[in-house]
Amino acid sequence: MPEAAEGAAPFRVLVVDDDPDMAGFLQMWLKREGMQTLVAHDGDSALMKIMTEAPDLVLCDVMMPGPDGFEICRRVKADEATALIPVVLVTALEDQDSRVRGIEAGADDFLSKPVKREELIARVKTLRRLHDTRKELEARRLAAEVQEKEAIRKTFSRYLSPQLAERVLSDTTRGESLFRNLSERTAVVALFADLRGFTRLSETVPVSRIVPMLNEFFTVLTAAAHEYEGTVFSMAGDSLLVGFNVPVPQPDAAERAVACGRAMIERFAPVAGGWTARYGITPGIGIGIEAGEVVAGNVGAPSFVSYTIIGDAVNVAARLMQNAKANEILIGPRAALSLERMLGRDTTLDRRELALKGKAGPVGVLALKVAA
Repeated sequence: MPEAAEGAAPFRVLVVDDDPDMAGFLQMWLKREGMQTLVAHDGDSALMKIMTEAPDLVLCDVMMPGPDGFEICRRVKADEATALIPVVLVTALEDQDSRVRGIEAGADDFLSKPVKREELIARVKTLRRLHDTRKELEARRLAAEVQEKEAIRKTFSRYLSPQLAERVLSDTTRGESLFRNLSERTAVVALFADLRGFTRLSETVPVSRIVPMLNEFFTVLTAAAHEYEGTVFSMAGDSLLVGFNVPVPQPDAAERAVACGRAMIERFAPVAGGWTARYGITPGIGIGIEAGEVVAGNVGAPSFVSYTIIGDAVNVAARLMQNAKANEILIGPRAALSLERMLGRDTTLDRRELALKGKAGPVGVLALKVAA
């Protein structure tokens, strides 16, 4: 008696026939070939077994009580969960119209009554090989899909917090948009953060310590950005660009940006204190925030691409960062419109007029001094 391959699940055939004797013969022949069998004697119980026990093949009589073989086949093929299960219709009907009905219902093959053992086994074995091939191809497709998603996840982790990355991955359209060309206009709140005292640091601290210290700085800032679900777009020199409301909507994006900026300054304070004690420098963080419409997407060459945002809001945030004092957040006029609730007790607020490069006249900004 043929045996299933070691470690492989046995091939399971559902025999559907209202004649117990015929069903018994079919079961016996299939079992001799090492296959497992299930049996149903009417259409309703057959459909129930297909839904609950997921056989590998259905061997179905056409004429029976309840839904007939054509209807069973039609329902099996219409359901995504069962559509790949091969269905063989067993019929005494020899006319062409019946065959056409079976083909239209989605039947994979036909057997004529009286059923001959050799023909039954040959057809079932052929469909079994086809079924195994389909399963293998589906397993490969799923493995490739998992591998692709993991690659995307690793790419997203460069920019997004883990929870935000999961939300983006759950939206296939939004996830794929990150890998398209620069083409999407969207409203964002841009935050630029810069290490104050870096010039003095680079002149005072041994060269071998510069990179580890910058890593400390960016680790603190990135952790704060991820906590408030900001998207990290770039690290250049001693500055960091974070965007909010991109790639997923955040109605409170301006508030997130200010809260994130405050967290960056407050959490960097212990690190700055350690640097002061060791090297006699007094570092801090200057932050600029502005809101507005930008273009978001990939920029670069075929060999290197960077997901980024480009627009006036980004430029203004960068100019504000350059004007901010140590441990100060400068907020541009468009971001300030939605920040009336952001007056914390430990924060000093004042209004300023600044002349910014590229602007025809002075720009009104909010200045938040954060206790560090």
